[in-house]
Amino acid sequence: MRLAVVSPFLDRSHGTELCIIEQIEHLASQHDWAVHLYSQRVEDVKGLSLNAAKDSDSRIFWHRVSDISGPHVLKFIWWFVANHLRRWRDLRDPDLRPDVVYSPGINCIDADAIIVHIVFHEFYERVRSELRLSRLPISAWPRTIHRKLYYRLIMLLERRIYRNPRVRIAAVSQLVANKLLIHFQRADVTVIPNGVDTTKFFPGARLVRRYEVRKSFGFDDSNFILLLIGNDWKNKGLDQLLQAMALLTALPFRLLVVGSDDPRLYDSAVRESHLQDRVCFQPTSPDVLSFYAAADAYVGPSREDAFGLPVLEAMACGLPVIASARAGVSEVIEDGKTGLILRQPEDSVELAALLKRLFQDRSLQQQLGEAAAQAVKKLSWEKNAANTFKFLNKTAYMNSNC
Repeated sequence: MRLAVVSPFLDRSHGTELCIIEQIEHLASQHDWAVHLYSQRVEDVKGLSLNAAKDSDSRIFWHRVSDISGPHVLKFIWWFVANHLRRWRDLRDPDLRPDVVYSPGINCIDADAIIVHIVFHEFYERVRSELRLSRLPISAWPRTIHRKLYYRLIMLLERRIYRNPRVRIAAVSQLVANKLLIHFQRADVTVIPNGVDTTKFFPGARLVRRYEVRKSFGFDDSNFILLLIGNDWKNKGLDQLLQAMALLTALPFRLLVVGSDDPRLYDSAVRESHLQDRVCFQPTSPDVLSFYAAADAYVGPSREDAFGLPVLEAMACGLPVIASARAGVSEVIEDGKTGLILRQPEDSVELAALLKRLFQDRSLQQQLGEAAAQAVKKLSWEKNAANTFKFLNKTAYMNSNC
């Protein structure tokens, strides 16, 4: 099987891209598939080769796609056209003609199979009110207009691509599958949940590093550390989490926020909530285990999240978690037994009540952490890759019979 994977970049610091890396490594090593990556940047993929013609020992090959600098919408248009031209050129070589073109989300017009991690039609409904120019200062108009143009472009492509019955679609959660049914009438979506590496993320690995990493972040034993990991902090619910903490200033909460967003955008919110000495912002790191080791609980109050891989990793580490009902990962959590579910992510009062309940009940913390670590053992990357293998194999079979 020759598989072409079309993704702007691949690394292990982002959930969607980590998922694709795990899948292709398993497909190449366990099923001897030849995987051809069409990306602008690729990092930390085992067995990667830059020369498909000469390096016959490798099974994963990177065909570099050019990039440009500029506004995000222009970069996306360039990427969309450039990856198509690069793949069209490679079609002249019979050894590079793929049996299946596989894409995480909207990256090309000719994908045979797509794994959906976000439905922009649904996301746009959530943020529509924030994009009204009449509610914003003129200085924010250029950035907002740019966001609207990008979202509308992606939504146009969603309508064109997801409604095509020839394109086979998988989703990372039933939550996403339901949105695909609502917006595009796709009732044939395969659900393939994300996995977690329990040989890397497990309670012992977290606990052995706890003292060291808490000290490095400036936390002491009296602090109760809440952790939030991810990009697009507004969508991840950081605003609501700060509001909830402001309601609980008598409790020794500290918040560790990890991601690539600009912390300066939250300077005023942190200051107005009087949390200047309680919030620690950190950039993403390959050593993500250090963040879980520093924490006492993981809090994911996402406004909209197709899955929420950090919640799953935190559970594997034996941390008690609070997850949004609007995150796909909530489907694998048994409320009150393997985690706590936040029903209304915009409700900071509800979130504060869950935080207070968790802090005041040490036995609940232990119970949730232990049960979570056991529950996620069935959600391995091996299982995710096996389901992906079946999905792509069926896609190839259907292509050959068209």
